Amino acid sequence: MLNKKVEKALVAQVEKEGYSSHLYLAMAGWAESKGMEGIAKWLYAQADEERMHMLKFIYYVNERSGRAIIPGFEKPPVDFDGVKKMFEQVLEHEQYVSKSINDIVQVCLDEKDFTTHNWIQWFVEEQIEEEASARAILDKLNLVGDGSLYLFDRDIMTMRGSADSAE
Repeated sequence: MLNKKVEKALVAQVEKEGYSSHLYLAMAGWAESKGMEGIAKWLYAQADEERMHMLKFIYYVNERSGRAIIPGFEKPPVDFDGVKKMFEQVLEHEQYVSKSINDIVQVCLDEKDFTTHNWIQWFVEEQIEEEASARAILDKLNLVGDGSLYLFDRDIMTMRGSADSAE
């Protein structure tokens, strides 16, 4: 049976993962409307991945005899001040999610819920990858500078492919 404090933290994470999915969908729609097909494709894939993360939390809570309540999600922004600033937002958001995952780890330790502590380690590792991916994209954007984004847009999915193969 799931500890109530742990359950509360996990259910709160359902909202964060769902919002992440919606945020990346909004970013993808913006990029696609600007003709950046590669960037949009990368962000659509991220949105799908975040939705799967949300489902993992839902399944786990319910499997442990808790009750995963599906919240409403805050509306994400619809306009972004350029690709670099958008990916800076991606990194900032992933750092926020990492902190939230770490807070869950602490609740698990405080409540001596070692089963959930073990389960949440997958997300700890995932967040390391998510932040590294966002940083790698920002590094490439810094190399591009204010120049053409054409090659970056074309090649961004190869960056995602190497991150996915590490899973």
